[in-house]
Amino acid sequence: MTAIAVAGCTPSAEESSGGGEIVWAIGGARSQPGGANQLIAELWNENNPDSPVRIEVLPEAADAAREQQALVLQAEGAEFDVLGLDVVWTGEYVENGWIQDLSDLRTDLDGAILPGPMESSSWAGDLWAVPLNTNTGVLYYRTDLVDAAPETWEELCSAAAGLSAQGIGGFAGQGARYEGFVVNWLEMYWSAGGDLYNEDQTESVFDVDVATEVTDFMRGSVADGCFTAGYNTSMEEESRIAFQSGDASFMRNWPGPYSLIENDPESPANGVTAISGLPGFDGNAGVSAIGGFNNAVSAFSENAEAAKDFVVWAATSPEAQNILVEAATLPVLASIYEEETSDTILGQLGEVLTTARARPAVPAWSAISLEIQDTIFRAVNGEMESREAAEQLSAYLDTTVAE
Repeated sequence: MTAIAVAGCTPSAEESSGGGEIVWAIGGARSQPGGANQLIAELWNENNPDSPVRIEVLPEAADAAREQQALVLQAEGAEFDVLGLDVVWTGEYVENGWIQDLSDLRTDLDGAILPGPMESSSWAGDLWAVPLNTNTGVLYYRTDLVDAAPETWEELCSAAAGLSAQGIGGFAGQGARYEGFVVNWLEMYWSAGGDLYNEDQTESVFDVDVATEVTDFMRGSVADGCFTAGYNTSMEEESRIAFQSGDASFMRNWPGPYSLIENDPESPANGVTAISGLPGFDGNAGVSAIGGFNNAVSAFSENAEAAKDFVVWAATSPEAQNILVEAATLPVLASIYEEETSDTILGQLGEVLTTARARPAVPAWSAISLEIQDTIFRAVNGEMESREAAEQLSAYLDTTVAE
């Protein structure tokens, strides 16, 4: 995604109701010196000298950042006040008693923040974090090869079949055995009308028939060439290279590769790349998964009130959220997208985000992801029957519901 300057109000940060330093433990490139998170902290500090934010920079890799937070939280340490959480960590942190219930902040957030990020901050009907930034899966396509984005996966494969006669590959996605595959499969499953849990995660509503249909489709698409060669070993970077080099006519990826393609004059996709929401199945609209970071307040914080003020401000301040936009990162504040038109990249991404969904923030998500990789991935690659894989996954999900 290109770094787009977005016009908006730039009010001063509101003064915190607490006092003392707020330690914000968060990882990722944006938390490094000069990064967007550092700039957000500096903006807060200008107006809240009695409650300044200091970033405790965690590792960029999500697993390593979580491990560092967990070491402090397991010891009930008060070193951290605000915790930057990957969107799939919420349920685990709640079950471990590591974060505070923030349901009393809903009135400040509902309507102002995009619904998908709000969903990712909730567990069992309560709010446990406040969204900071988001991300979403999108479909890339070549406007010199197709007139419009396909609305269904069947249309995409039909177009890919026609292009294969010209020596151009079809769809590039994240088909390797890792979390990216899980996200790709979930997006298709959601887009066929399936779901994993009811609203408060107290019951699995997994649909074996829908899961079988989607898995069979993916398996057939690998076999017949709709999905590009090497799909089952591709992650985000391999997918980008395939599309950027002209070896794929469609790609599912996050917004990041857009600016790389647009800045590569040697790429066959340069100047002819467009994005849209993902295709759907059986008359259902496509659904994209969201990523990003949310801010939670540590259960052991000794400066919780000021920490709550900060996390709400970071989510709802146009000035703070525009810092993310300048860093080519998707904000969560709905009004920023409303100011954009449909012919801008940010405006188009805003449209995708209105229907984007979060992976369920259940405590067992890491284990569920591994189960999908052990069943659905094997079925897509011909090592297991699709229905058998779906039935095994369904039985496993029944064991993971919230109490």
